Amino acid sequence: MMPLLESIHAYRWSSSSSQARKAAWLRALGRPGAESSWHFLTGDSAAIRAVADAVGFRDAWDPRQRQFAHPAGLVVLTPEGPESVRMVYFNADGSRAGMCGNAALCSTRLAARLGLAPSAGMVLHTDTGLLKTRCVGPGWAAELLLPDFELPEQVGLPLESGERWLARGTVGVPHLVLLVDRIASVDVEGRGRVLREHPAFGPDGVNVNFVGRSESGADCGWRLRTYERGVEAETLACGTGTVAAAFALASRGLDTLPVRIGSWGGNIFSVAGRIDGSTAVEPWLCGEGRLVFEGELLSPTQG
Repeated sequence: MMPLLESIHAYRWSSSSSQARKAAWLRALGRPGAESSWHFLTGDSAAIRAVADAVGFRDAWDPRQRQFAHPAGLVVLTPEGPESVRMVYFNADGSRAGMCGNAALCSTRLAARLGLAPSAGMVLHTDTGLLKTRCVGPGWAAELLLPDFELPEQVGLPLESGERWLARGTVGVPHLVLLVDRIASVDVEGRGRVLREHPAFGPDGVNVNFVGRSESGADCGWRLRTYERGVEAETLACGTGTVAAAFALASRGLDTLPVRIGSWGGNIFSVAGRIDGSTAVEPWLCGEGRLVFEGELLSPTQG
């Protein structure tokens, strides 16, 4: 059985964005001569559909986001004991990521559904350590207890117009948090790519999270947009980035825990915990892990 969980990554392409995307992948590949043999193409919808169907790629138009949504990661779950499972997460570029908050939430709901671990509480084994997780209620909500971490620290890089401050922290993976005046108008692809690759953050770089106030009447105080390494583009939600942003805001007196932050894809996360000096203590992330499709992968001998 191979259940496929809801993906929250989506993209929309143009000739210029295709060129930028190719440049990012070539830098990640680091193979001389690849630029002349690896082609990135754009075309009309009929041509794109024909290529996608030929290779078995599936996507769906999201009218609310006005983008095509498709899977951009792979999670492998295996049982580790009566109350624990192992989660291995692969990025869209095939690289193995130590931790993904959204994948952990999905893995928790899926493990309970498949009977691999009890819904009331389980231990999730990840490449960055052990996490306590549990399902919340009869719906699709789940929450996970992340390890304590050092609060995001101010970064002394030049700010652009509309940016208030930058802070860097590690929540499973490294994150940069930027407070901005207008979240809807941020150039996530352009500014995010520059900061993700900035020499100040070493060769591995950081995920770049832009956080700003929600529009009037929203059911959460903040919205988050993320440029994610490994995907090398904007993704519509980032669980650990949301945790980093929540504690960055709380530690600067801009909100009090628990903090509710809306993803750019529309889901709302709640981040709880407390601050002890310079440490984020018992950080809980609550969000959804929704099952949208279920299939079965057959071996060649099964036809």
